[in-house]
Amino acid sequence: MSSTISVNLPLSSYEIAIAPGSLDNLGDYMNRLQLGKKVLLVSNPTVFKHYGERVLSSLKASGFDVCSCILPDGEQYKNLDSIQKIYGTALENRVERSSTMIALGGGVIGDMTGFAAATWLRGINFVQVPTSLLAMVDASVGGKTGVNHPQGKNLIGAFHQPRLVLIDPEVLKTLPERELRAGMAEVIKYGVIWDADLFAKMENCLRLDQMEYLMAPVSGGENSLIDYILIRSCQAKADVVSKDEKEAGLRAILNYGHTIAHAVESLTGYSVVNHGEAVAIGMVAAGEIAAKLGMWQSSEVQRQNILIEKAGLPTKLPAGLDIAEIIESLQLDKKVKAGKVRFILPTQIGAVTITDEVPSEVIREVLQEMT
Repeated sequence: MSSTISVNLPLSSYEIAIAPGSLDNLGDYMNRLQLGKKVLLVSNPTVFKHYGERVLSSLKASGFDVCSCILPDGEQYKNLDSIQKIYGTALENRVERSSTMIALGGGVIGDMTGFAAATWLRGINFVQVPTSLLAMVDASVGGKTGVNHPQGKNLIGAFHQPRLVLIDPEVLKTLPERELRAGMAEVIKYGVIWDADLFAKMENCLRLDQMEYLMAPVSGGENSLIDYILIRSCQAKADVVSKDEKEAGLRAILNYGHTIAHAVESLTGYSVVNHGEAVAIGMVAAGEIAAKLGMWQSSEVQRQNILIEKAGLPTKLPAGLDIAEIIESLQLDKKVKAGKVRFILPTQIGAVTITDEVPSEVIREVLQEMT
């Protein structure tokens, strides 16, 4: 299975290439884009150990001059200190305006590399090579880059579109199960906000928390469920981003589940739940809020929550979180406008609406029910 999805933008269109074994052909893909020969590869020790040499070999065989920056693994390192390390490597190796930064890793590495590329010499080329399911279906597409502030997630950032997103599904075989489950949260999100067929296909799958089930062929076709998930999720993201590159309106629906998720992540120091787990909690909360406001049927709330549980994801808040602190933290979210918290709430499977008219008492009631 190999597939190419176009992200059509006025000034910076690019392709998402999904192809097994493509990691060994990264140099060829980049040569087709006629990028400069100087490359800075950014990764973490875990991913680099598995795939670093293959990527370096491909790039060098294609004539690229490669240096690398290996950053610590984890959301807690997604900060300006790590960005300074990338800048330091770029300076030491004379990375120029014609050069390219490559992100080899999950969403954290992708976000940081993209931000460094957006700000180094006022913006240089950037290529995403995501190695986690979450990064493949979400973080690597759309040009959102950034780092966390101690008081809030992704408060420091920039829009900077990649020149290419290269997805090799085979790397998911080494992905830890917890990271697989985290990625499934974003896939479920696409089903709820955009793609009812994707949602139904996942409902018909026996399990969503283990790769062996996702690698099995889906009924009526040769592709596996993971192939189907990657193509449909990337297409959904591409569709939305192509219509609204910088979140002026429609693109905000991609934040479904993220409003409360970001509060949970920051209040737990980015160390108790990972991003996907937090999004799952946030989707449960958003679904319950929508039901209490009479916007969503309780039967569809249940369908969503059953799918979240099938993916092995949490549906309750982490122990010890203070409800008042969560509500206060919501005010620091990037999506707050004129002091009002903006929520993305479902109206049916495959459709959502954006609103800032959610009473605090409803938020509080739902959060209390999730303790």
